[in-house]
Amino acid sequence: MKWYNEPPTWNIQGGTIKITSSQNTDFWRKTFHGYIRDNGHFYYKQVSGDFIAEVKISAQYKEQYDQAGLMVRLDETNWLKSGIELIDGVQHVIAVVTHDYSDVSVVPMLHSPAAIWMRVIRQGAAVQVFYSLEGQKYTMLRMAHLTSVETVSVGIMCASPNGNGFPVNFEGFNVESHE
Repeated sequence: MKWYNEPPTWNIQGGTIKITSSQNTDFWRKTFHGYIRDNGHFYYKQVSGDFIAEVKISAQYKEQYDQAGLMVRLDETNWLKSGIELIDGVQHVIAVVTHDYSDVSVVPMLHSPAAIWMRVIRQGAAVQVFYSLEGQKYTMLRMAHLTSVETVSVGIMCASPNGNGFPVNFEGFNVESHE
């Protein structure tokens, strides 16, 4: 696996990847806020064809927009991020699809779960985003067109747009071919 914007603090212990995000990091393009940021942390591998990517995420979200999750990326203008983002003190499950402009889908988690399981399924140019609160029963959050390019980068991401960074644990990150 490789880093895009490697964080200063991270390690792997068993099946858990532990990262502390850096301050003023984000993945976002243009919409609503008008800015472009492409400096969040992304630990990934190249994957060709259809796949299922999964991970369990637990974090100590602190500041507005602290975020952690899965990412599927072609380049700086075509990508998907999905996971948890702290908005107005409430954890939200998010899916951001970017084709030059970012858009976001959100579902508030009013009970601030200790962990969330994320799953992204790619089939052709389409991606489906699912989440689970216990790792068994998954709910679909989003289906979107991403890219028909065969090989993309798939991995875990985190960012702290407004805060000073926060610790995140990614457990059991896995990508499997899907037919």
